[in-house]
This record gives sequence, C-alpha cells and structure tokens, in this order.
Amino acid sequence: MRVRGRAASGQEQRQVTSIVPAQAVTGPAGSAADVRADGGDGHDGAPPVPLAPRARLFPSLAAVYRAQLSRARVARIPLLFVATFQSVGIMVLMRGVVDGGSEARAVVAGASVLVVAFVALNLLAQYFGQLRAGGGLDHYATLPVPPAAVVLGAAGAYASFTVPGTIVTAVTGSVLFGLPLTHLWVLVAVIPLSGAALAGLGAALGLLAPRQELATLLGQLGMSAALLLGVLPADRMPVPIGWARDLLPSTYGVEALARSFDAHPDWTAVGLDLAVCAVVGVLSLAVATWAYRRAAVR
Repeated sequence: MRVRGRAASGQEQRQVTSIVPAQAVTGPAGSAADVRADGGDGHDGAPPVPLAPRARLFPSLAAVYRAQLSRARVARIPLLFVATFQSVGIMVLMRGVVDGGSEARAVVAGASVLVVAFVALNLLAQYFGQLRAGGGLDHYATLPVPPAAVVLGAAGAYASFTVPGTIVTAVTGSVLFGLPLTHLWVLVAVIPLSGAALAGLGAALGLLAPRQELATLLGQLGMSAALLLGVLPADRMPVPIGWARDLLPSTYGVEALARSFDAHPDWTAVGLDLAVCAVVGVLSLAVATWAYRRAAVR
C-alpha cells in the first residue's frame, strides 16, 4: 500500500508539472531572426520615446525671476536700506558744498543711480562669485533652462530691488536742492536701463573672477567708481578722469536724469543717453551669459 501510494503521488506530481507551459519558465521561443530584428537587446523594435521639449526663454526667465525675487526679498531689503541711506547721506554732505545749478542736478542724479550701482553691480557680483565658489552653478546647470534665462532672471530681480530706493533718493534730493519734480517720470526708463547695464557688468565680474574674494573686490571697486564718477560734477574732473567716466555704463543714466531737471529738458539728448544705456545693457548681459556658460562647464 505504501509503495502504491508513493507511486500514485509521483504520478500526480508529474501530472501537475506537465500542465505548466514550458514558455512560462524558459520564455517565449523565438528564432534568431527575431532576435536580430529586435537588435539583440530585448526591445520590440518600437521607436524611442522623444524627450520633452526644451524650456523656452521667456517662461524660464519668468520662473527664475520669481524665484530670485522671493529668495532675495528678505536678505536684500536691509542692504537696500543701507544703499538708500548712503546715497541720501552723500547728498546731505554735498549740500554744504553745492548750492544749485548744474552741479546740484549732477549730485542728485548721481546719488540716485548710485543705489542701482550698489545693488545691481556690487551685490550681483558678490552673488555670482559666491555661486561659482560654492558650486551653486552646478544646480543651475542641471535645470532645463537657457543660460540667458538664469543671468537675465537674476539681474532683473536684483535691479527690481533698486526701484524704491532710487525713487526715495531722487525725491529727497530734489527737495533738498530745490529741483523740480515734474520730469521725475524719466526714472521709469533710467532705472531699468541703468540696472540692466550695471547688472550685466556685475554678473560678468562675478562669473569671470577666479576667486570669490576677487569678485567681491571688483564689485566694490565698480560701486566706488559709480560713486566718484557719478556724484561729482563732471566739469570739475580732470580730462583723463572724464574719459574714465565716459566708459562707465551708469554715466549715461546719470546724464539722462540730470538733464530732466532742467526747466526745458533736451529730450533728444535724454533719448540718446538712454539709448547708450540700452546698448551697453545688451552687450553686458551678453557677456554675462557667455561668462555663465564658461563657468558652468568647468
């Protein structure tokens, strides 16, 4: 009985094993031609799935701008207050030296644009220098956004923080020196164009500097140049210093704002100064974009 039981159980096991398809264990049988058609890698010959399209410039620019604006909102407001207080303090000091006329217009215009230089040039140079030294550029390099969007978004965010301080400085200086407030609407063009030129310069300095400390130094030197060459009246400068003043991007924003304080401004000259600011801004941002690509691939 035991022998028969064992034999019966062995027959049942063989029957159970026999009902399992061989293809479930060894996989579907295929010919060598089928393997060659699949390329030998197990795929069924279907075309590869296309990658997602590359992000466009303007949506990427808007996203980077909003991110930078929200990030710097808390950290940069105290520095903006310092920049505004510094410019107002310079005008108060110059009030004891300058009585009025073209010199007063130059002082107020230079002090107003100095706020832009402090934030857009100095702080942006330090920011990109810090990013390069700390490896933060690697994060931006992994994002599917064009390099121009990163540079323009950061530059636009930093330049936006200069708007309140520049307006406060211009209005305070106009009241302090008795200048008309009629044409201060020119700031609508002076702030973004000067900000673009100085922000592009600051970003290029921060990205091209081999060390973070050197980027900070270059940003400080640029802001000091904007202070000395922009606030001081041009007719009292030596000729070589005047040539250096003509090379500074913020000079043309200062000139445009200073001309607007006249009773009858020369709008053609104002437009030419703003056009120079625009051209310099495009060139400086292009250089900053090239510097970003150069720094990101290293």
